[in-house]
Amino acid sequence: MIKIVIIEDEEIYVKSIKNIIDKIKYKTDRDIKTIEFNKYNKELENLIKNNDSKTIYIIDIELKNSKSGIEIASIIRDHDWESEIIFITNHDKMFETVHRNVYEVFDFIEKYHELEKRLTKDLKVIINKNIDKKIFSYKGRNIDLQIYMHAINYIYRDKEDRKVVIVTDNSSFSVNLGVKEILELLDGRFKKVHRSCIVNTDNVLTYDWSKLKIIMKNGEEVNYLSKKFRKGITNE
Repeated sequence: MIKIVIIEDEEIYVKSIKNIIDKIKYKTDRDIKTIEFNKYNKELENLIKNNDSKTIYIIDIELKNSKSGIEIASIIRDHDWESEIIFITNHDKMFETVHRNVYEVFDFIEKYHELEKRLTKDLKVIINKNIDKKIFSYKGRNIDLQIYMHAINYIYRDKEDRKVVIVTDNSSFSVNLGVKEILELLDGRFKKVHRSCIVNTDNVLTYDWSKLKIIMKNGEEVNYLSKKFRKGITNE
């Protein structure tokens, strides 16, 4: 899932940006969630500090009764170097100030100059590139492992050698960690489906609750599924 966070206190521009995003949603199969804020608050702070997926932030530089857009972007970069930041503003002279104070800004767009055209182009570029670069890292006595999280299909505890096995499309890796320990090192796409198994929910095709098995998008069947964990998986 891609999150697009709009931080803007002028309703006319919030509506304009949402319309742009809605047009893009209609033409892509990517799962896009739009979240709005009109100022910096505790909810936005928690989202920034505990974000579990790459996000596109569209930020107005000047916000009334709030931290400025530049201050918010600095907080984002204190916690997150993966997400993209696009600034929008009524003042073209802010360009130099932005780039002096915030690292890795994707674009700076004047509200009154081709906002729709430029923002549409930026969002398409970001959405269509591979933005999921989160890595799971593990270093043990005999293994130094780095795997893209999106490549992990599921993880289970092997009863015989008492190790946790990480399974991808083409390989499997054993690590000396417990199921609970490894879950804490992963992001929110990973859910416990059995006391001995974690799955990457992005890579699941279906949960077969009658046969208590999972079918992955690559066709593999995983025979670890417990109704005890159903609520946490399906949000029922």
